[in-house]
Amino acid sequence: MSDAHLALWIGPMTGPLGRVSHQVPGSHPPNARLAAVEEAFRTLPERYLGAEAGFDATYHVRLGDVGHTWEVRCTVHGARVRKGVTNRRPDVVIGTDAETWLRLRAGELSGLDAFRERLLYARGAVDLAVGFEGLFRLPDGRPPLMRVHEVKTRGARVSTLTLGEGPDVLLIHGLGGAKSSFFDTAAALSAKYRVHALDLPGFGSSTKPLTFEYTAKGFAATVIDVMDELGIERAHLVGNSMGGRVSIEVALRYPERVAGLALLCPAVAFVKREFHPIVRLLRPEFGMLPHKLARRMVEGQFWSLFCDPDAVDPSVADVAVEEFQRIYGSAGARFAFLSSARNIYLDKPFGRGGFYPRLSELGCPSLFMWGTHDTLIPQAFKRHVEKWLPRAEQIVFENCGHVPQVERPEEVNALLGDFFDRVDRLGDGAAFTRLAA
Repeated sequence: MSDAHLALWIGPMTGPLGRVSHQVPGSHPPNARLAAVEEAFRTLPERYLGAEAGFDATYHVRLGDVGHTWEVRCTVHGARVRKGVTNRRPDVVIGTDAETWLRLRAGELSGLDAFRERLLYARGAVDLAVGFEGLFRLPDGRPPLMRVHEVKTRGARVSTLTLGEGPDVLLIHGLGGAKSSFFDTAAALSAKYRVHALDLPGFGSSTKPLTFEYTAKGFAATVIDVMDELGIERAHLVGNSMGGRVSIEVALRYPERVAGLALLCPAVAFVKREFHPIVRLLRPEFGMLPHKLARRMVEGQFWSLFCDPDAVDPSVADVAVEEFQRIYGSAGARFAFLSSARNIYLDKPFGRGGFYPRLSELGCPSLFMWGTHDTLIPQAFKRHVEKWLPRAEQIVFENCGHVPQVERPEEVNALLGDFFDRVDRLGDGAAFTRLAA
């Protein structure tokens, strides 16, 4: 799922014409509420933290209950705010109600909390939408609750969402996805942890260098580079699909850097690889030739990720499909996608240096989650993990597909919180056996 130009319609707050109708009764009388809102917008320029060279983004903020829209343009030179809009096309449209907007500006909740609590929607470039609050200081000079920032590594610039305080947790998306697939998880965990959701090189808003090594080893090295740049000595890792495989590789190669490992339908090595000789001959460089994937094909693949289609808003799905097609139009993105997919399939399962013998050496506490209706990484792989890593915890979700953090967010978030809490209380990976018991 791409995280640019993805429409996020969150919650039962739509009234006539799609206006957000949520309101906290009695919080502010109408006139006082409008005055407070106008003051919050008026002070944005003086709270502006600045931006990197070349940054230029226009936001429309629609507060449905007061019936006004404000235009905020942010550049390297400053932030300009006006009540009403110009003819300039917005990069992002944010819709909410006045009380929620005031809570956001006061730092009482983050934008992701507002998404999660179904108080806010955003249309347009999601990184820009989520990153909006990170552009401004909170009252009394406090830093913003979350920010989207680029982390420079040896091989790429990695777009990262950071929020919360406490022990560090890194969230790593799957093939063809982006950090947006972990927004709900990030918001939930940020109540107790400092959470970093990454776009791996080649995906989302990160750079897509043709020289990058799109393998578990290459991605793992980038994750460590990000941790080094952010001053993170040790962290919990959460990975979905390919991100799960990357997380395992980090734990195998850099065991001292990983506290606990939570793996959501991880892309473990395929045991039956009938097409192995053919895939070895296929070169991802051919993907750099201009071509498109038919919309019907992309839609079919998107919906196949889920057991329950009702768990995903159809409008979100439509835009996600369109955006995947748009990003796939980039030669660098096509090369990254095809290289990563090829390397996942070619991952050797057994023998010297094989995945499963290496998995048996995993030393940190680990939690595997599977879905009964996952057609990409079937729950049957659970038995291979039981054989090679019997001390790992394993959970199977009934009637769930390949992206449980999206399809079953409340259950996943509760399990993650409980698992990391137990790991933190035990204190070190040496207690793996005790944890599994």
